[in-house]
Amino acid sequence: MRVGVVGLGVIGRAVCRALDAGLPGLALAGATARDRPKGERFLAGLRTPVPFLTLDELVTRSDLVVEASTQAHLEEIAPKALGAGRDLVVLSCGGLLGRQDWVALAASTGCRIHVPSGAIAGLDGVKGARVGTITSVTMETRKPPEGLAGAPWVVERRLDLAAIRQETLIFEGPATEACRAFPANVNVLAALSLAGIGPEKTRIRLYAVPGQQRNAHRITVEGEFGRLAVEIENVPSENPRTGKLSYLSTIALLRDLGATLRVGT
Repeated sequence: MRVGVVGLGVIGRAVCRALDAGLPGLALAGATARDRPKGERFLAGLRTPVPFLTLDELVTRSDLVVEASTQAHLEEIAPKALGAGRDLVVLSCGGLLGRQDWVALAASTGCRIHVPSGAIAGLDGVKGARVGTITSVTMETRKPPEGLAGAPWVVERRLDLAAIRQETLIFEGPATEACRAFPANVNVLAALSLAGIGPEKTRIRLYAVPGQQRNAHRITVEGEFGRLAVEIENVPSENPRTGKLSYLSTIALLRDLGATLRVGT
């Protein structure tokens, strides 16, 4: 299976390196990004160099497209990839909320949309619980203030993140609102809502914590199955908005596509 990567930030580069090193049944077809010169230099440095392509060229040459860009860019990527019958791995999964038209498009062209677990754990348990009745899903997220810089919620309210001296609740509400307010910060919440009871019923409390060294998430799910609580502390990558587990879980998803034995829901 030929894989094309859109976006050469932390996640995109890690995925390219993993494919270049070898994943069963998969081969890197090429990649694209906003910064062409920088992207070309990166791709030329791989063990097996691949071309820098336009998005249209990438879709044409790939069987599966990995979106590792932004929610805004996903608006262009998804219709092109799914319309051409290409499977699509979505990292900016907040952009999937409310897009049943994309799901219908994928069904009409015979392809699939994959969402990695990203920087959280426990989605297998949530999916299992959803077969029965789930009564509530909540997430508490704690991040260093600088990891929230540039978010629409922060910009619109002119929040001075540098002035925060103690743990501060920045946002509380449903996933539908949170994913618009913090599109680069809460894709894990979108994944949780898609795996469970939907974005309107899935709630988050987002805290800025000065001196926090890791991105911390605590998920609590209650339902007829009982109660599930998952807590994870992610080591940030060179991009403070992205935990290392985000790209590791994406690579694991790709590895599973070619695996004979697959473990987990």
